[in-house]
Amino acid sequence: MIKVIVVEDNDAIRDGLKILIDGTEGYSCIGAFPQCEVMLKNLEKLKPDVILMDIGLPGMNGIEGIKKAKAILPDLTILVLTVYEENELVFDALCAGACGYLVKKTPPSKLLDAIQDAFHGGAPMSSNIARKVIDFFQQKKQLSPQKSQNILTPREKEILTGLVEGNSFKAIADSLFISIETVRFHFRNIYKKLHVHSQSEAVAKAIKEGII
Repeated sequence: MIKVIVVEDNDAIRDGLKILIDGTEGYSCIGAFPQCEVMLKNLEKLKPDVILMDIGLPGMNGIEGIKKAKAILPDLTILVLTVYEENELVFDALCAGACGYLVKKTPPSKLLDAIQDAFHGGAPMSSNIARKVIDFFQQKKQLSPQKSQNILTPREKEILTGLVEGNSFKAIADSLFISIETVRFHFRNIYKKLHVHSQSEAVAKAIKEGII
């Protein structure tokens, strides 16, 4: 059972997400909050697997909420679900600790798939968001010494590139004809080599330093 918290200030959307999650086998909405402040007070008690987080919220915004939630539960998986598609907001959310970024027009079935993908270690993004992330980081990319470019093996670069493109662990594994466990093994090595602790950090560092 994947335990999900929804943080969304629009009553109709929040209620709809709760009904969708609770009405699907294998998922449970254990909390639905209109503000980050209320969610944060209940976070340790509820211990969710995944949070669906809006960005434009009254009071504390979603990006600040992501930072504070990760400070309370560092291993927490947070998916942004928002109408905003601006490059800077996408970047800020990923750097704050979100593992994925979805737009609200995402179909219900794909949203459920994204929650499951994130729960299993993936980094789901709407396709247009994945493109924006790539474009944004490429604009910011700086040339790095050859040492930095060679820090990852060719296979590790292939796997990290798959993540940047918004592919799930399963999709990456299938495309490279390896197991999901092998993908996870490579990611552990990538984290160590890049001195990072999350997929979003790994992606940001790899692209900004010209590693991929």
